[in-house]
Amino acid sequence: MTAGAATARPDLLALDSGTLISLANRGLVKRAAKELDAGAGAVLSTDADRDGDGDGHGDGDGDGPGTLRGRFPDGTEVSLPPGAGLDRGSCTCGAPGICRHLIGLVLACQRAATEAPDASAAGGTGSAAPDGPAAEPWSPGSLDDEALSAAVGARAVTAARRTLARGYTARLHHPTAGAPAARAELPTCTVRFPVPGPDGIGHAVTDATDARRGEVIALAVWAFRAAVEADPADPPAQVDVGGSGGNGGNGGNGSSGARGASGGRAGAAGSPELSAAAALLDDLLLDGAAHTGPVPATALRRARDELSARSLHWPAGTLAEVIEQLDDHAARGARYRAERFAALITEFHARLRAAGRTSQLAASQILGSGERGDTALRRVRLTALGCRISGTPRDRTAEVFLAHDNARTGLVLRRRWSLAPGQEPTGPELAARRVAGAPLGALARANLVSESASRTPGLSVTIGAGRLASTSVTPVGSAWSGLPEPMLLRDFEAHARALDGLPPYLVRPRTEAGSVHVVEVREVGPLGYDPAEQRLEATVRDAQGAAATVCATHNPYSPGTLDVLAACLDGSRGEVRFLSAFVRVTGGGLVLDPLAVMTAEGVTVPDLSPAAGSRLVPNLLPRPRDPIAEALDGALAALAVAADRGLRNLGEGARTGLEDAATGLARTGLSVAAGLVRDFLGTLREEGPAAAVRAWVDAQIHLLSAVELHARAT
Repeated sequence: MTAGAATARPDLLALDSGTLISLANRGLVKRAAKELDAGAGAVLSTDADRDGDGDGHGDGDGDGPGTLRGRFPDGTEVSLPPGAGLDRGSCTCGAPGICRHLIGLVLACQRAATEAPDASAAGGTGSAAPDGPAAEPWSPGSLDDEALSAAVGARAVTAARRTLARGYTARLHHPTAGAPAARAELPTCTVRFPVPGPDGIGHAVTDATDARRGEVIALAVWAFRAAVEADPADPPAQVDVGGSGGNGGNGGNGSSGARGASGGRAGAAGSPELSAAAALLDDLLLDGAAHTGPVPATALRRARDELSARSLHWPAGTLAEVIEQLDDHAARGARYRAERFAALITEFHARLRAAGRTSQLAASQILGSGERGDTALRRVRLTALGCRISGTPRDRTAEVFLAHDNARTGLVLRRRWSLAPGQEPTGPELAARRVAGAPLGALARANLVSESASRTPGLSVTIGAGRLASTSVTPVGSAWSGLPEPMLLRDFEAHARALDGLPPYLVRPRTEAGSVHVVEVREVGPLGYDPAEQRLEATVRDAQGAAATVCATHNPYSPGTLDVLAACLDGSRGEVRFLSAFVRVTGGGLVLDPLAVMTAEGVTVPDLSPAAGSRLVPNLLPRPRDPIAEALDGALAALAVAADRGLRNLGEGARTGLEDAATGLARTGLSVAAGLVRDFLGTLREEGPAAAVRAWVDAQIHLLSAVELHARAT
């Protein structure tokens, strides 16, 4: 082999073992490395080495000048064109996809560079890019569309332009000198660029399937380009790309179709599908859940499907929940709650209003990403964070929460079982039922590797069935300690500041597991129990001494949860190392609603664990009254009665309740809120129910936002 063959591909020298495993799999990388160590590696050459006529062009088979080639002792020949990823290579072995010979070609190239006289300049096996320009911070957005098409294929770029035309949001991690690997978090997958420089585009790593790999790489490149266009000196970490405000990303001219945070918003907010759905909800509010028949629910289902087809996922998700509430009300189900029903109608209108106005939020954050609703993942590794059991007299639901390491976010895997008459299974009994091919109790504290998973923009995940050995489940071990930030929280105060800056939940993305994290614990304080509210509390501290409050309430579908949690927190099962929990912020810091606890004995999932007997825990002091919270809750309850019964059917008793609620708000100093409730009542009396719809929504938006902000401050 020649030194040129070893050093002509700096992009291959930058591929470390982790990247190779992500591109192929661990077994292929191990086998290729073993063959290389045994002397059965590839003999390398380039087309330049075959140039027998002195014209400066290789005498190869047409792959192009600079193509790297390898010949194995068994006669297998492999080639890789310049600037191409391993998926664009060819091999005579006939194996589909990236085979062990392509991996062996990379390892042989790295080994040759290590053994070459100038190895210190070329870099070693699995090294980062060599010193020089390639080591400087570099953005994938610097690639133009012509080079992008050459790297991922024209067909993939064409498919990506369809998503670009709809618009999408991306969170970006820009490369730095210390961390040169750029990363883009798209709504349903992540794309990482481990090799800096234009030649590294083909080696991008993504958890999307091979069929969509080139498409999502193009979307990631355009997102980085949009960020640089927005601010070359300090590119933003989140961008809204494409949509009606963009130019469709017409290739060749380097234009991404990028737009600012407010670009294209009016077009999305004014779509006929959204307007039609809003009108249906207005009619629903006028009639009320108690007086709605099957026809409006059918119309809402059709509207939900139309919004999903337009990739307006958050409004579609809101309608889906409204339909569930109506179904539960019709069936006298336990899941129907008037306050939730009213909040969902309010959320839809709040998103519609916010999307039509200039805001710091991008339209795709308010209305849902332009990405497709469901993305198949190529080969994904998930770390279980515990399980929550809920239900009604007719069913039980298990929600397994999972950390998606590459995407640095949480996902939820949901399974619901209908119950026969007389069945009342609790969490420990459900632990034996199989989900994704494994017992629920094992799955909730396991590492899961699947080739048949798909993910939605709302961060829910499904695991396909019927594929042999497509999903493996192994004990979680110490995987929690290796989770990336922000999935793993080590600084309570920093995360509290981040949460405090979030916009109201009415217009935030509807991500189902976005608030689930693993929390590293250095100290656990005394436990306390409130028998009136059936609430267990404890204080935990991080390494800096900052405190957070663990707060768990009785779960009737897993009656032993609090006893199991108390046994973990009081040290009976060893020192607490980590907690997985829903995390929210109040004026006093973080509040943790725990899902699982990792102690010296391993991971315990309280909702799935049988109680080992009641524990004696000191009683908590009663919470002081909060007149502001009581007034806000009372007003929301009165407005929820109006939504439940319908504005057309509101009797004097309900109107009196609204008057009393307004008086209570005014008494606590909430004069603006009181005025909005009275405006609703006045409009209802003077102009009629149809005119009062907007006033009802105004009051709801104000009150729901006030409740959230008050909770953060108290």
